[in-house]
Amino acid sequence: MTEVKPCKVCNFTRQKSYGLVVPSLEQLKIKGCEFLGFSADAPVSVVLEDDGTIVEDEAYFLCLPTNTKFMLLHEKETWSAVRRIDGGTAWMTRESMVLEADAVDSASGAEPWRILAQQLKQDLASIILMSEAELQALVDIPCPELASALGFQEKKAEQLQETLQRVLDRREEERQSKDLLQLYLKAVEREDTQEMEPSQEGAGDVDMPDGMEVDSASGFMTRTLMVLKGKTSPETRLSTEELQMVVSRGVETMEQVLGWDRERTSGLLQACEAELTRRLQQVQAMHSLSSHTQLDGNQQSNEKSAKDSQDTPATGSK
Repeated sequence: MTEVKPCKVCNFTRQKSYGLVVPSLEQLKIKGCEFLGFSADAPVSVVLEDDGTIVEDEAYFLCLPTNTKFMLLHEKETWSAVRRIDGGTAWMTRESMVLEADAVDSASGAEPWRILAQQLKQDLASIILMSEAELQALVDIPCPELASALGFQEKKAEQLQETLQRVLDRREEERQSKDLLQLYLKAVEREDTQEMEPSQEGAGDVDMPDGMEVDSASGFMTRTLMVLKGKTSPETRLSTEELQMVVSRGVETMEQVLGWDRERTSGLLQACEAELTRRLQQVQAMHSLSSHTQLDGNQQSNEKSAKDSQDTPATGSK
C-alpha cells in the first residue's frame, strides 16, 4: 500500500488554506488545484510556503515532514514572504492583514494603486513598508478616487496624501544629506591628493545606480522623470547630480523631455538652478570651514614651536 502524507496547501495570497492527504507530489498538485479553485489544466508550481523553496523532486517531497505547508503558484505568480511589523518581532498573521483574493488575483486586472490602497485600508502602518514608487503612485491618484477606494471622506484622504508626501520628502531629504556629505568628502579627498578638477567637468555625466531604468528617448532615469513631473517642489527631491543634468540640458531640451510649455519649463529650471546653487554654496562653506580649521591648526603649531624655542635657555660657560 502506498504511503500517504498529511500536508497543507495554500494559494499565493495565503488567504485560502486546506489540509490534504496525498501519496505523491503529482496528487498534491491535482488535489491542491481542486481545493483552491484552480483550473484543472492550468500549469502550477509547488513551493514551500515558509521560504519559497521549489519542490519538483518526488523523493524530496516524500522526505519532507508531515503537515508541511505548500504553496501552489500559477505561471505569473511568485512567492513572497509574510510581511512583518514591530521591527520584525511580530508576524502579520491576522486575517485582516491578508489582501482579499479579488484585489490581488492576477486575473482580475486591478490597478496597482488600488492594491496599495487596500493595504492602507487594512493597516495604515504599512506606509513604512512601501517603496518610494508605491508612495508616489498613491500621492498622484486624484483625491476623490483614493477616498472612494479607502472608504474615507475626501478630507481624510487628502490628509493621508499629505502624510504620504511628507514621508517621500523626508526620504528625499535623507538622500540629499547623504549626497551632500559624499560631495564634501570627495572635495576634501581631491584637495588632499592635489587632483582638483574643474567643478563643471562631467556635469552632464550622472552615475546611474545598478538596475535603474533609463528612458532611452531623454537619457534621464525613470525616477528622475517621475520626480520632475511630481506635484510639489521637485527640485528639492532630486540629487545634486540630477539637478546638474537638468540645468545643463537647457529650457528647449527639457520642454521636449517633459512635454511642457516654455513658461512652466523655464520656471522649473530656475528652481533647479537655485537649488543647485544653494547646495554648492553649502559644500563651499564646509570646504572653507575645513580649510580654516586646518590653517588655524598649522598656525597654532607654528606659534607653539616658536614659543618653545624662546623658552629654551641658551647653553654656555659662566
